[in-house]
Amino acid sequence: MSAGSGCGSRVETGVLPDWADAGFSGQARIPHVFGAKGEIVAVLFGHPLALRRGEGPTNKILWVAKPVATSSDPASPATLAITATLDGTDTRVTREVAGGPGPSIIDLPQAGCWHLELHWSGHTDTMDLVYAEG
Repeated sequence: MSAGSGCGSRVETGVLPDWADAGFSGQARIPHVFGAKGEIVAVLFGHPLALRRGEGPTNKILWVAKPVATSSDPASPATLAITATLDGTDTRVTREVAGGPGPSIIDLPQAGCWHLELHWSGHTDTMDLVYAEG
């Protein structure tokens, strides 16, 4: 994605795919965003994501990686490493989810569209997430 091109990842509200619905009952409909390659999904418990919150939900994101038929690279760390760049700027921050894709609270320093580069267990994907002022 080039700087200033907007936020390309759409927030879906339909049923989660079978590979991402463990722990959810029935036809759970919860906001989620797919990675560009479809290798990971961000389930947004704190939708919309926001910079500041009074009372209410946090910026909780459940990261669910698509299962792979072959084992992951054993030399790769299990951590989900996130490099987030604010669209149209040089502002870049990193976040980590210990143990790989799973539950997290991902707070970012400014409102806007953030382009995320995601790396875990030898896999990569990208997505955009929008954070509102709050």
